[in-house]
Amino acid sequence: MNIHQMSVNYVERQDRLMLRVNTQDGQEFRLWLTRRLTGRLLPHLQGCVVQLETRNPQVSVADPAAQQMLTELQRETFLEKADFSTPFTSQAPELPLGEEPILVTDVQLNMHSSGTLNVVFKDHSGNNATGRSCQLGLQLSLLHGLLHLIAQALQQANWRMDGPAVTPQNDAADPSTPLRPNYTH
Repeated sequence: MNIHQMSVNYVERQDRLMLRVNTQDGQEFRLWLTRRLTGRLLPHLQGCVVQLETRNPQVSVADPAAQQMLTELQRETFLEKADFSTPFTSQAPELPLGEEPILVTDVQLNMHSSGTLNVVFKDHSGNNATGRSCQLGLQLSLLHGLLHLIAQALQQANWRMDGPAVTPQNDAADPSTPLRPNYTH
């Protein structure tokens, strides 16, 4: 999937974040992220950013504090170049997952040696055991952008998820371990 645009908005009536992804092929994927899932997902995504940054031999440092500062600097550099002013376009898109957003109940993160984070959002709610899913391949710049959009939506939602950033040494940041919340909606 070639991502063209991403959008994350707080929908007060649902008390959820809506993640929308447009592809260059004219498809749109709509996903609901609950507060609980977002709170569990964010540290993993932040840890993946640090891990992707440490894989770049040009910016690798041994000290975790220095690596965190370098990651923050890389994020700021990306955000200066990113286009957050162009409105999200949704003109008669093809909706492979349907009109209604899927309720994300499971997330699986897989880091690839190519420097891409593969994120699989799954909906296993209701009676459908197989559920629906959406897979995104995020380069580091898109991951920085997604984290920025989520942070903006969290401010709007006033959810206050200001937990400590996860470092690569923390087992919770291990992207090979699927993130599987132990709850159903």
